[in-house]
Amino acid sequence: MADAADRLRAAEEALFCEEVLRKGGDNVLHATLRDAPVIAWSHYPPGDVYDPSSGGQWYYHCHIPAAEAEHGHFHCFVRPTGKDGPVHHLIAVGVDAHGRLQRLFTVNQWVVGDSWLDAEPSIALLDRFDIEMPQPSYLTNRWLSAILRLYADEIAKLIRQRDATLAARQLPGGAPIRDDRTLEVTSELRVDLPSTVRALSQ
Repeated sequence: MADAADRLRAAEEALFCEEVLRKGGDNVLHATLRDAPVIAWSHYPPGDVYDPSSGGQWYYHCHIPAAEAEHGHFHCFVRPTGKDGPVHHLIAVGVDAHGRLQRLFTVNQWVVGDSWLDAEPSIALLDRFDIEMPQPSYLTNRWLSAILRLYADEIAKLIRQRDATLAARQLPGGAPIRDDRTLEVTSELRVDLPSTVRALSQ
């Protein structure tokens, strides 16, 4: 579990990335899309972002941006044995059309098609998500890495809740719960970065 000082440093890094982008008239979302036409379900950037040093990987996508306040979300993964090894989903980070943090949530396995890991092995990978790559934006990569450090405790709870949600659900005939297309989001938490920073600074 992260202590208050570690969380505050992560929060300050996330705010620093936002401020540098803002001074250039940019934000973490625009720095990812780079004026590309937004097509629902497409991955941005194409081919995803992968850091071979950490095994961290992410992509951004949206469903129907105009339908809700959340524009889309960053799906965050770790490949602990390298690019050709299994990929494990950790958390999705939802943002609005201005790149402002909205929520954290977990998803059922069919949503991302990852290699399944139960809660505790998944949580053990959180520290591995550390993206230091220049594309599509170094600042977006550092922002996303800082968000996962800042909210590591909350993400751990969400991952445990994910497994509890699946364990409590039954389908007729014993069909696999992780393939249940009626269950997409398995746990979620609304978050606000400025409020989190104020709470940590008190």
